[in-house]
Amino acid sequence: MKDGEKMRIRYDEGCLAAHALNVVGDRWALLVVRELMFAAKRFQVIRSGLPGITAGVLTQRLAQLVEAGVARHDPNTGAYALTESGRDLFPVLQAIGRWGAKHPGHDPRRFISPTALMISMTAMIDRTAAQGRHITAGFRSGHEGFVMRLTGDGITRIEAAQEIEADFVLEGDGNNLAAAVYGSTPLAELAAAGTISLTGHAAAAQRFVNLFSLRRD
Repeated sequence: MKDGEKMRIRYDEGCLAAHALNVVGDRWALLVVRELMFAAKRFQVIRSGLPGITAGVLTQRLAQLVEAGVARHDPNTGAYALTESGRDLFPVLQAIGRWGAKHPGHDPRRFISPTALMISMTAMIDRTAAQGRHITAGFRSGHEGFVMRLTGDGITRIEAAQEIEADFVLEGDGNNLAAAVYGSTPLAELAAAGTISLTGHAAAAQRFVNLFSLRRD
């Protein structure tokens, strides 16, 4: 935000939560942040992960996030990326996901972007069961690729990657990958049916997805 400019006030309170919502509380704002969490993206790529948003609203939200110092825009490439402040919202998105999993009404048949799935997996892993596991998992969905690593402490670490080197790679759209990760159908059956593609160590892939559940106490 430039010197002399004032943040748009939505909630006229001194509460820090209200202050945070003055920055990222508009509809779609946090979901735009979600789509930028692992990689810089151009406008149309961001929009592909948010099929319900209009071009006008996305333009407004990006401008607000840039003004607030949550995101930045590279005029040379046209890409938007999160600043350190924006990346600090990662645990917020994880916490919202965990909170949402405890409430009825979630419909996993609705659109799930690949980035949304990756963030949910960092929140919904069984960290106790993941202790001591060393696995590198690859995911590909259209133009997006990710590598997720377990390094023994039960925490998933994700990075965007075009060239994926992993123990196995799961490929499909966001919803089919979510069904592979969170559903009860074995990966071998999903792969045989063409729901997903599985390359690499199939047994390791099955052990990996068994660490995730949409229900966490």
